[in-house]
Amino acid sequence: MLVEAVRLLITLATTAIGFSIGSSWNELFPSSSFDADAAMIWLVMLGAGVGYVFGGVVGRGVARAMEDAPLWFKDASGAQLFAGGFGVVVGIVLGVVLAAPLVALLPPLVGWPLGTLTVLVVAALASRVFASRADDFSMATRTGHSRRGAQIGGAAFLVDSSAAIDARILELARAGLLAGHTMVSAFVIDELQGLADAADDKIRRRGRRGLDVLDALRDTPGVGFEVIEDSVPEFPDVDAKLLALAADLDAALVTTDHNLARAAGLRGVTVVNPHSLAESLRPALTKGDRVTLQIAKEGSEPGQGVGYLDDGTMVVVNGAADNIGQMLEVEIANMLSTNVGRMAFAHPAA
Repeated sequence: MLVEAVRLLITLATTAIGFSIGSSWNELFPSSSFDADAAMIWLVMLGAGVGYVFGGVVGRGVARAMEDAPLWFKDASGAQLFAGGFGVVVGIVLGVVLAAPLVALLPPLVGWPLGTLTVLVVAALASRVFASRADDFSMATRTGHSRRGAQIGGAAFLVDSSAAIDARILELARAGLLAGHTMVSAFVIDELQGLADAADDKIRRRGRRGLDVLDALRDTPGVGFEVIEDSVPEFPDVDAKLLALAADLDAALVTTDHNLARAAGLRGVTVVNPHSLAESLRPALTKGDRVTLQIAKEGSEPGQGVGYLDDGTMVVVNGAADNIGQMLEVEIANMLSTNVGRMAFAHPAA
C-alpha cells in the first residue's frame, strides 16, 4: 500500500510536469516545427511512464527505510528519543525566529538559503543538547513516582527476584522487620514467571518458589504490598531498572544479590540483605568456646571431620575423621568469614 501510494504521488507529479512543459511548448521552443498538441501528449505520457517506474523504486526504498528505521536508533533509549524529538521542535521554533530577519533584510537569493541553514543548524543543536540530558528529562517525566515515594511515608521496600527466591524475606515480614510499604515491580514478576516456565527443573522450582513467596507476602498482616507497573524503559538491564526505581521511590532495595547490593550502596540506595541479616544474627563463637555437634562427614584433609551447628555454620574438626555419625564435644580454634557465610575450625575438647 505504501509503495503504491508513493508511486501514485510521484506519477501525478511527473505527469503534471510533462503537462506544464507541453502547455508552454511554443514559448519554450518557438522555432520548433513539432506540433504543440502532439508534444503535450507525448510529454504527459513520458512523465507518467517515468513517474510510474521511478515512483516504484522510490516507494520500495521508503518502505525498506521504514522497516529499518527502528534499527537505526536501537542503541538510543526511549528517553533520549523523546528528548531529542522535543529538542528538534524547540530548535525549529527558535531557528525560525533567528532566520526571520535574514529572510526579511537580505535579498531572497541569499536570505532564504541562509534562513533555511539557520533553522537546520539550530534544530540539530537543540536536538543534541536535549538528548544529552535525557536522564534529567526522564526524571522530570516520572515525577509522579517521586511524589508517590514521598507520600508513602515510613519505611518503603522494593523486592527483587533474588530476595523472593531466597524466601527468608517472608520470615522477616512475619517478624515485623519489613513493616511498612513493600513493593515489587512488574518486570520482576515477569522475570520470576520466565523462570517458572523454564525447561530445567531446578530453575522452574526457583521461579515457582519466588512467585509463591510474593503471593504469601501479599497476604502477610502488617505488610502493605503493591505491584509497581513502571517498566523504566530507559534502562535495558533489570538491575539498572531496580536501582533507578528504588531511587525514585526512596525505597530500600531488598536483595540477596551481592553485586547488586554493592552497586546500590555506591549509588546511595539503602539495601536490606536477608542473607547478611541472618549472618549477623548468628550466635558469635570465639576461640576457646566449646560446642557439641554431630560429625557428619570427612573433611577435605586427612583426619578431618565436618559437622554443622544448628544455625548452619560449618565446623571443620581436626582429628575427628573416626567419629563420623557420633556426637562430639569440640573446642573452637578459629573462625573464618567467607562470601558464603562463616565457618569454624576446631579440635576435640580435652
